[in-house]
Formats: sequence, C-alpha cells, structure tokens
Amino acid sequence: MTDRYQQFARSGLGRQLVRRLGLPDPTPLRRHAPGQPALDGPAIVGGKGRLTDTVHAVLKATGTDEVADAEKYAALVFDATDIDDPARLRELYDFFHPLMRKIGTCARLVVLGTPPSGTGRDAIAQRALEGFTRSVGKELRKGATVQLVYVAPGFEAAAESTLRFVLSARSAFVDAQVIRIGTHGGDTLTPDDWERPLAGKVALVTGASRGIGASIAEVLARDGAHVVALDIPAQGAELSDVANEIRGAALQLDITAADAPAQLVKYLRERHGGVDVVVHNAGITRDKRLANMKEGAWDAVLAVNLSSQLAVNDALLAEDVLKPNGRIIGVSSIAGIAGNNGQTNYGTSKAGVIGMVDAYAPVLAERGATINAVAPGFIETKMTAAVPLFIREAGRRMSSLQQGGLPVDVAETIAWYASPASAAVNGNVVRVCGQSLLGA
Repeated sequence: MTDRYQQFARSGLGRQLVRRLGLPDPTPLRRHAPGQPALDGPAIVGGKGRLTDTVHAVLKATGTDEVADAEKYAALVFDATDIDDPARLRELYDFFHPLMRKIGTCARLVVLGTPPSGTGRDAIAQRALEGFTRSVGKELRKGATVQLVYVAPGFEAAAESTLRFVLSARSAFVDAQVIRIGTHGGDTLTPDDWERPLAGKVALVTGASRGIGASIAEVLARDGAHVVALDIPAQGAELSDVANEIRGAALQLDITAADAPAQLVKYLRERHGGVDVVVHNAGITRDKRLANMKEGAWDAVLAVNLSSQLAVNDALLAEDVLKPNGRIIGVSSIAGIAGNNGQTNYGTSKAGVIGMVDAYAPVLAERGATINAVAPGFIETKMTAAVPLFIREAGRRMSSLQQGGLPVDVAETIAWYASPASAAVNGNVVRVCGQSLLGA
C-alpha cells in the first residue's frame, strides 16, 4: 500500500509545507537487500564494558569502519555493561551528547547493558538505561533508531547475531526496544554464511498465503530454509503461489480442527524428519465493541490466534518433532500490550501469545530450544488498507518513525530469532512498530 503523504512530503512543495507547518516528516527507511553492507557509513564505539571486543569484532566482520571523528555516523554504540552506580550514568551523556548532531540518515544507536538484578546500585543504574534509550528514540529523526541490548555475563560471544541485526537495515522498523540475551536454548552456532544462516533447516509458517505470512515465508527461504507454508483450504490458490515462488511446500490445513496437531506432526515427521522453526503467524480479527460482540466472534479469534498455537506446540513437543536447537516464534501485536478499542477478543488473544512466550521459555530452554515473539504495530497490509483514512493516517504517524512498517520488517525480526546463532535469545517480545506511541 502506498503512503501518499510520505511521497508528498519528499516532493519540492511538500518539503516546504512540512518545514513551514511543522508537519510529520517521515524518512524513507533503508531496508536490507542481499549483498549490501550492514551500515552505509562509519561507526563509533564508546564505553569500557565487557562487550567492546565483541562489538569491534562484529563491526570488522560486517565491513564497517570505526572512525574517531566523522561528519556523520551510521552507528553509535555504547557499552554500559560496567556502569555499577547511578552516578556513572553521566558517561552516557558524555558519549552521546557531542554526537547527536552527527547521526546519519537511518543510523543505528545501540546501548549495551547487564540485565538488572538484585537490590544494589548497579541494578538501579542498569535499569535506568531503559529510560535513556526510550527517550532518545523519541528525539531521533531521519529514520534513525535506538535499541537497548542486555547481555548476561558469560554470553558475550552469543550476542553476535543480535548485534548484526540491530546494527543493520534488517531492523529498519524496530525502534526503542529492550532485548535480553542470556538464556540458553541450545548451542549458539555461527553460520558458515551469514546471508543464509538457515541453510538445511525446515521452517513451518502458518497463515502464509498473503501479507505478513507470505513475507515471513519469503525471508526464511531467502535465508536458506525449506519452508512449509500452511493456510486454510480456502486460501489454497494463493498458498500454492507463495510456495512455488519460494520453492517450498504448501500445506492446506485448518489449524483449529481437533485433529490438526496430529496431522501436522505426521506430515512434518514423515516428509521432513521434524521441523527446526515454527512461526505461528495465522491470525484473524472479528472486531466489535464488547457490548456488541457475538460469542462466535470471541471464540473464533481466541481459537485461531491462541488456542491452536498451544495445541500445536504441545503436540510438537510431546512427539519430539521440534528438532534440537529449535525455534518457536509467535506473532503478537501492540494490541496485546496496549489494548485497542473494539478489539477485546484480538487484544486478549495477542496478550495470550506473550503469556505463551513467558510460560514456554523455561520449558524450551531445558530442551535446547527457544521461544520468542514479535509484536507488530501499524504494518502496511490489505487489512490496514481497509481502515478508514483518518484512523489509518493516525496509525502511520503516531510513532517515532512517523510511518507504517512493511511486512518484511516483521519477517526480518523473525528471521533473526530463527537463526542458529540466536540460541541465547529466549523469552523476548520485540515490538516491530517504529516506537509507536500506543503503549509506549
């Protein structure tokens, strides 16, 4: 769907009006294309914590130059893992303050911390990093983003996949998020080829016939996975088109059927010897205010968006169909975090997906696997195209990036979770929303 306002704002007349009237000025985001460099300019690294060596190694591996004094920077990284007292938070100011006017278009700011725990001053200082990054995110312009990555002691080497993600164009619509690294879900494996980290893996994507689901299937296939694209029989034609395009397999199945988990287990075991990545993307809406909502609308949304996922998870785990170092990834929503008028059923189901991540994370860690979720905000799809104009425009502009995201933004985040190198990323819910003001 075309964002006509963004196009207008980039035109000659539009630029004049935007500046004169103080209107939103959304910058076209730099998104990943195979073969392009992770960053389009130099980086600078500050702080003296325990992750500086890891950061330098990642920047070197991605071909990014570190420059002490540049006109514009593509990345600013500060290692705050050693800040053990609130008085030392001044170090954040000392590093970022002189550089804020040197932040380039679509630049990446990353703060690295130690997960706050206990009652000491170190925990207080580390918790303060969240307020810093969320506030800085609302000050950034020109498509720049900021993230806070907490890395538990001993997991320094396991941070590479996450650093590659947050320092690249793959994270274009992920902004002001808190990512936690430090719960093992299997061995952290460095891919032979970072452009195809899923080579040899089998991935299941539900709701894959269109929109976000189709994009997830495409990105996972691009990254080397053999994708089993699943959707209901009514979407069979579109599903086959997606599967053919990515040279995957199409599986027509109603996941809410009582025998669906058993059918899925049988299919994955017999055809593929199991599954490495499971993406629960299938979802529906049946919007009405609660006073006007029929019980069928409530039941249908909860069945597709939540209950079916739990049933599939339980079957895959009970039958050992999820392979070692496996990944389960849910698609939640900011509606499950902030709520939404007229979507009590949808918000309930999507909050339940977050609950699923919380509940299953320790279980999967014991089995050498992980579970995480994405929570998309306003994403440009056929569904959002049907939203009334003024509500649609508000959804686009009410974020720090002042625009809607694309299905590929959700897919790239899921691909990061799916990577064999992301084994220490477990129990996370990352919003793909451009730092939406809803639930901020």
